[in-house]
Amino acid sequence: MAAAFTSKSLRAARSLLGGIGNNLGVQGMPHEMSCSEFLFQQCRTFIQMRTNLKVVDNSGAKRVMCIQALKGKKGARLGDTIVASVKESQPGGKVKKGDVVYGVVVRAAMPRGRCDGSEVKFDDNAVVLVNKQGEPIGTRVFGPVPHELRKKKHVKILSLAEHIA
Repeated sequence: MAAAFTSKSLRAARSLLGGIGNNLGVQGMPHEMSCSEFLFQQCRTFIQMRTNLKVVDNSGAKRVMCIQALKGKKGARLGDTIVASVKESQPGGKVKKGDVVYGVVVRAAMPRGRCDGSEVKFDDNAVVLVNKQGEPIGTRVFGPVPHELRKKKHVKILSLAEHIA
């Protein structure tokens, strides 16, 4: 697999790297990262319009689609609030399919640096649904939640979470 690089794929990989020169490994890639891992790493982006997110609370929604990120032009990251449309819901839940709701991003696949030099990133994109005042709709939050939510004033979500990462 490592010897399957062609000159065309090397040029494509170098153009993705931004032409940082010949200080890479023998085959144009760092030794510990294959080409497919590198390209997979490149596709981690902000949560933007039409991004599907998993709902990790017991509000009744299973999956939502982001309509708008309320903070930045590029999109939302950990702790940001988004406007979303419910795409899948459980029967008898507090929210129904087609409802427009607010949500706080509690897990994002895009890496976020911490002040101690480490990075936090998750395998999926997930939200907790909130009302206009920022209070959670559900009463439980499933899975890990980063402690960066404390800086963003989402302390109620942290208190409902079962694990803080």
